[in-house]
Amino acid sequence: MLHSIERFRVPGVIEARNAETTKHVYIREGYVIHAASSDRSDSLGDHLVRVGKISAEDYEQLSRSVRSANQRLGVLLLQRKLLTPQEVLRSIREHIEEIVWSLFFWRDGEVSFSVGEFHGPEMVQIQLPMRQVIVQGIRRAPQARPLVSRLGRKDTVFEPRFNWEDLIEIGLDGDETSLLELVDGKRTLYDLCAEGPLAPAENAKLLYAFQTLQLVRRTAAAEERGSASGRVKIQLKTSGDARGA
Repeated sequence: MLHSIERFRVPGVIEARNAETTKHVYIREGYVIHAASSDRSDSLGDHLVRVGKISAEDYEQLSRSVRSANQRLGVLLLQRKLLTPQEVLRSIREHIEEIVWSLFFWRDGEVSFSVGEFHGPEMVQIQLPMRQVIVQGIRRAPQARPLVSRLGRKDTVFEPRFNWEDLIEIGLDGDETSLLELVDGKRTLYDLCAEGPLAPAENAKLLYAFQTLQLVRRTAAAEERGSASGRVKIQLKTSGDARGA
């Protein structure tokens, strides 16, 4: 879903529901610009306490002021000189990223995308490239096994299909780039996971991200073997779980 949204650059809002929690991710021109959650633990104040930017006592006092004076938390942080404007902006960005990354931990739920311009409440906007969201979100996924099942068999061979210009916006780090460079049309999935710069499970998750972004693909021979095996993968949940049939 994220790759399709990025590819066509359509604006809209992703709504994800899981039990009693609802999260919204606002997208425009291929960028995540904001995210919000109904879970209190996802609030900006809770985030600031978790990362040690403010104390629990400060947050309690600020919360009372937010309710009584109807002021935004960011403004109060500045007025009370608890954070500088730069620190507030950085914290808001980290908070939005934290909400987005958390969706990659969900094992099930309902996800929808409403296409079109949105006019929600006042929000501080950031620009988080969708390709970075896909790579970093998958890297943070707690389990590699559901993702590996989508890559093929251990003898599946991958070949590169990227231009170097494509990698600039993704912002791959040294290890991520090293793994991508190992994809040469000869190494198998097993080889890439074993020889990559990270632990095998982390290499596998990155390979899944590369495949999702169409930076790599299975070779024609690998596709033929998959078809000949008669195995069909069926997506049952938004978590990416698959079953053989």
